[in-house]
Amino acid sequence: MIVAVPMFLQAVDTSILGTALPSIAASLNVEILRLNFAITAYLLSLALFLPASGWIMDRFGTRHVFCAAVAIFSLASALCGAATSVTQIVLFRILQGLGGAMMVPVGRLILLRSIPPGQLIVAMLWFTVPGTIGRVVGPLLGGFIVTLASWRWIFLLNIPFGVLGILLSLKFVPDAQSGKAGRFDFTGFMLMAVGLSGLICGLETIGRNFVSLSATILVTSIGIVASICYWIYSRDRDDVIIPLSIFGHRAFSITNIGGVPVRIVVGSAPIFVPLLLQIGMGFTPIQSGLTSAWLSVGAFVIRPIMRHAINKFGFKPLMITATVLSGAAFSVNGLYSPGTSIYFMCAVLFVAGVANSLAMVTMNTVGFSGVGKQIMSKATVLSTMMQQTSMSLGVALFAYCLSITARAHGHSAEDLTMSDFPMAFFIVGGLSCLSVAAFSRLPANEGAELR
Repeated sequence: MIVAVPMFLQAVDTSILGTALPSIAASLNVEILRLNFAITAYLLSLALFLPASGWIMDRFGTRHVFCAAVAIFSLASALCGAATSVTQIVLFRILQGLGGAMMVPVGRLILLRSIPPGQLIVAMLWFTVPGTIGRVVGPLLGGFIVTLASWRWIFLLNIPFGVLGILLSLKFVPDAQSGKAGRFDFTGFMLMAVGLSGLICGLETIGRNFVSLSATILVTSIGIVASICYWIYSRDRDDVIIPLSIFGHRAFSITNIGGVPVRIVVGSAPIFVPLLLQIGMGFTPIQSGLTSAWLSVGAFVIRPIMRHAINKFGFKPLMITATVLSGAAFSVNGLYSPGTSIYFMCAVLFVAGVANSLAMVTMNTVGFSGVGKQIMSKATVLSTMMQQTSMSLGVALFAYCLSITARAHGHSAEDLTMSDFPMAFFIVGGLSCLSVAAFSRLPANEGAELR
């Protein structure tokens, strides 16, 4: 529970920001979709710095890295609260991502190294409880804060929790240090960083008026070339920062590569559902927070029975069912109208929360089936990196769809209306079908040793 404090911080940070985006945009006098950079910058920063986190943990020890990461995250959050422009928020969110990239893998790695396989499901469930609580309280806090005070307090709120996490870690978290950090693969790190940032930034800016088309093409091309270079550089090598041979494990590759579409859906919901409620349907921030919180209530309610469901039905059937429900519930958001019952919307979000939680827990657990302990550290980092990259792709893709539909309706993305949202929800929600096809390739008894 202590090492899961970062899950709580990140969950509150993401869910609270989704509710507060309209207020921040109005305060800074910017187009609301331009604030999408603040979300994408954080997720992208997480993905960029995650590859180095495994080496840093091995080199400096878990306790030191964990406490330093929480301190960086909290400091950057305070700086976001003092920002006076979108550029400053984006830069400070990148710094937040640096802290977040080192926080989360520490906890997951401690669990995977120390918990027997037969108890891993229970451990993962408890590990995700603080994050689930954070996603429940985040929209509520966001709604009340921007209504009763300034949006800046949504960032300052992280500071006391960060201090608490540091104090508890100093007392209870063991300072494990493997002493086998070895050489830091700077070349691989740079190639991977340039590749990921180029691809994400290219998707983020394509079709938008933020930068020129030639700049978008240039950045995307650099990302593609760097990614290809890393693939060539790391092929048949185990001493690189992230060995791609890890994808040779079938369950790992299916859940992490095949799971990208459903992770896009899961990552988009906490950001764009509150945006739909406030911009499209005219909800107040408090109303939006109370409604979108049902997404997290569903995720919390399913926790007590999830282990029994996995033991009874197995990982594969639950993953497929959860993915179908997740995509369908996300798409239903595109059917709302000003006359839609609030109770119906809450029910849809509740179902989506149940499905999202079940999909993420089963993927994050069965994905490590058959992965040896000698590569568990790098596999953990790679899995977390894939998850964060998928979520940043989802945010960028949804924002791009909104921009396209807004222009098709004869206005800019600065003046979003209810009619701009349905197509984005349908397209992103429909992507989950690709994950269903991937999960169907898993053997029926995959992960049996973990049950």
